[in-house]
Amino acid sequence: MSLWLQILVYAVGIGLVIAVLIALMRTKRPIRAFVGSGAQGVCALAAVNVVGAFTGVSLGLNAFTGLCCAVLGIPGVISLLVLKLLMNY
Repeated sequence: MSLWLQILVYAVGIGLVIAVLIALMRTKRPIRAFVGSGAQGVCALAAVNVVGAFTGVSLGLNAFTGLCCAVLGIPGVISLLVLKLLMNY
């Protein structure tokens, strides 16, 4: 992967994390929102893997994908799917 593509991927990832943190801080209960978002992300990752048996699109479960889905929630799952599409893995 080229250097510019790596910089772009990291910039988008950092932007997503900042956007999620800003959205969490605007709620009245940020811890509850963070836990709820993480649960939704993990459930979305599981749903992608279950549906992957039919569509052929799945995400492997490892420390990076689990952390990304737990912290970012559903936008994390979508960004992982887009990265997989861009990098042809």
